Amino acid sequence: MKKAYNLVNVSKAKQQETVQSVCIKQIQLSDQQEEFNKLPTKAGPRPLSHSVSQLSADSFSSVGSVSSEDESSPQDKLQKTSNGLSDFCIKNIKQADFGRKEIDIAQQGMPALMILRKRAGEEKPLAGAKVVGCTHITAQTAVLIETLAALGAQCRWAACNIFSTQNTVAAALAEGGISVFAWRGESEDDFWWCIDRCVATDSWEPNLILDDGGDLTHWIYKKYPNLFGKLKGIVEESVTGIYRLYQLSKASKLCVPSMNVNDSVTKQKFDNLYCCKESILDGLKRTTDVMLGGKQVVVCGYGEVGKGCCAALKGLGAVIYVTEVDPICALQACMDGLRVITLSEVIRHTDMVITCTGNKNVITREHFDRMRSGCVVCNMGHSNTEIDLASLRTTELKWHHVRPHVDHIIWPDGKQVVLLAEGRLLNLSCSTVPSFVLSVTAVTQALALIELYNAPAGRYKQGVYLLPKKMDEYVAGLHLPIFDAHLTDLTDEQAQYLGISKHGPFKPNYYRY
Repeated sequence: MKKAYNLVNVSKAKQQETVQSVCIKQIQLSDQQEEFNKLPTKAGPRPLSHSVSQLSADSFSSVGSVSSEDESSPQDKLQKTSNGLSDFCIKNIKQADFGRKEIDIAQQGMPALMILRKRAGEEKPLAGAKVVGCTHITAQTAVLIETLAALGAQCRWAACNIFSTQNTVAAALAEGGISVFAWRGESEDDFWWCIDRCVATDSWEPNLILDDGGDLTHWIYKKYPNLFGKLKGIVEESVTGIYRLYQLSKASKLCVPSMNVNDSVTKQKFDNLYCCKESILDGLKRTTDVMLGGKQVVVCGYGEVGKGCCAALKGLGAVIYVTEVDPICALQACMDGLRVITLSEVIRHTDMVITCTGNKNVITREHFDRMRSGCVVCNMGHSNTEIDLASLRTTELKWHHVRPHVDHIIWPDGKQVVLLAEGRLLNLSCSTVPSFVLSVTAVTQALALIELYNAPAGRYKQGVYLLPKKMDEYVAGLHLPIFDAHLTDLTDEQAQYLGISKHGPFKPNYYRY
């Protein structure tokens, strides 16, 4: 294996025992159509810029709003890059220069990923790899995609969320030679069309998947079973996608090795916690301008995402309630000074409900009917299945689109509930996220792809694997220099006393950070 591969010692047989299959709670696969339902309209697709002031439109420009752009479908346009390439479908290739500036800024906040690119760039550990990806297409993920390309991979990409794509960044990627099929404000049909265009090509066949949510994996498994069986591996970073992989594994239908990045220490303890802690407020402020001090907020779920959201909201003086099914997480919330309660008990008095569970139907029509007027509802989990939107699409309720990603749902008596981002991921749909914390996840994803692609035959069989502990420590160590942090070295005597190598891993697999 190349140098970058050896840095984390994953090529040595003694590290194989640190990779373990894990079993987690199974959740029934949601039908793909349920996850990407469109709002009903009487006269075709609704314009995203309806009732938006110029000030509001400007405030969304940094996250790729389409409010001031041509609203015709990119599928109807023939676009080419400056080099004459046309194997892409984005909003406007002319925005590439602006997108390049966004990517350059993001690179400055992702130092570890740039270090990995520099160290492994000459050796090309992904030479010959053909990676098909379905993630958020933002400046930060663009840095990851271009890093994979610099390491030798050929890439084709689609978006995992119809609202999170930064159109300028997609243009910059296309101009740089990446086949991108995504734009902000896709319809349900557009979403699946883009995924299919990434996969369905006569001259290119992927051998690796990088997924966020499991939609790409599910699509290939269902529509291209022969291709699915030829894959060298799958890397998945979301809880929703992991549920789907374990569902396939339980049914003995997962015929390729898969890496569970979502449950890696670096993903859980940094991306899920700190990213949500810093971005939840940005999303709420940009969409609602709400004053959070004194507001009664229910956070559904107290995992790492829920913990981050609660910490941010508590800092601004919100009164927070938590709903939980897990007694361990519930006890953590209690010890953090939060009231643990069922949603039904508090729904009549709450000002805001935020879902962070990764489950489905956490908020139902019964809950909506009991909400008071003006209640804000949003989701910080990956999929919009956490909110039962289908029950709200009835003739008795009126939907009023008031600004990008803000809908008022109006009851016959005049009560209105504020729904953000149509129940999809709030922070990436309505705001931006910190580049630095995403660098942690991006490096983990890149190393997982390198590991799967270069692993000798037989190391990984059919199933879902966690990354080696040594790799988590390596990823964390790459990010320490930006803080001028200095690790203490164990002496030989200390290492012998603890029964570990003085170079790590420093914690056993069962350790809970």
